[in-house]
Amino acid sequence: MSMVLETNPAARRAALAGGPAACYERMFEIRVFEARVNDLFAQGAVHGTTHLCLGQEALAVGLAAELATDDVVTATYRGHGIALALGMSPATVLAEIMGRAGGCTGGLGGSMHLSDPDIGLLPTFAIIGAGLPVAAGAAMAFQTRGERRVAVAVFGDGATNIGAFHEALNLASVWRLPVVFVCDNNVYGEYSRIDLTTSVTDLHVRAQSYAIPGIAVDGMDLAAVRSVIGEAVARARDGGGPTLVEAKTYRFAGHSRADQATYRPPGELEHWRTRDPLALLRAELASTSDLDTREATIREDLETVIRNVSASPDPALADMFSNIWAAGARA
Repeated sequence: MSMVLETNPAARRAALAGGPAACYERMFEIRVFEARVNDLFAQGAVHGTTHLCLGQEALAVGLAAELATDDVVTATYRGHGIALALGMSPATVLAEIMGRAGGCTGGLGGSMHLSDPDIGLLPTFAIIGAGLPVAAGAAMAFQTRGERRVAVAVFGDGATNIGAFHEALNLASVWRLPVVFVCDNNVYGEYSRIDLTTSVTDLHVRAQSYAIPGIAVDGMDLAAVRSVIGEAVARARDGGGPTLVEAKTYRFAGHSRADQATYRPPGELEHWRTRDPLALLRAELASTSDLDTREATIREDLETVIRNVSASPDPALADMFSNIWAAGARA
């Protein structure tokens, strides 16, 4: 059995300590999971919309592998891969995406609103850049309580053009908060290419405005991601303050399920596919003789997950009130 069927988040998170081969398995799991979510959406089994992280698996797994289990992460609506990397089981993630009672928020949040404090995943946000001040706030709480914990905000390149980005970086710098800002620069903000919307294409240079380190990393290279994020996390944990990490990635799919990405210049997708993070890591592994077998097992186990979740119950109507509190009864 692969880790796909494992439902214990701690066991799934600990599996990443198995080295590059274990990280490859998790990256492959994310790749296949996202591809099957795309299929399920096309079949009408997923409602609303969904945003896939195909091609960005190294960032999710590299980040998770460098964090302590009590650190916290905020992410974007493109957060399935980060949830899986942090230890949420495919069954739990898929149940939430499909609106089933077994989802991480009981099927009430859907694809864009994954959350589980037990694995350190603060809400994934549909609002652009909304996770930055939340991560800064969590870091401030850690600092105030004297805890050696770190908060991480993962956000897209488009978020660097809004107020929340600048406000969060400024206050994090002034107060030397233990937070790492990770810009997932996948070239496009929704449907707009970065060079059409942003005055600089190397976004890490914006850290200079706030007197904090700004570092670019090849977001398609797992080892590079782990090295840079590991250093930033250690700096934050040791009182060195925040860092802006720009991970240069690329999404192989469109912005959302309905987007066929016809705006991409000819050859751009093909160029980035030569930097496929799974292919790069597979080529680096000393032994790949059993990877085909492992991949086949992951595919089979994911089909089991899909069958089980598809047969699972929807939330009850009363569940919409289960997480609402009142200060007191009205007269």
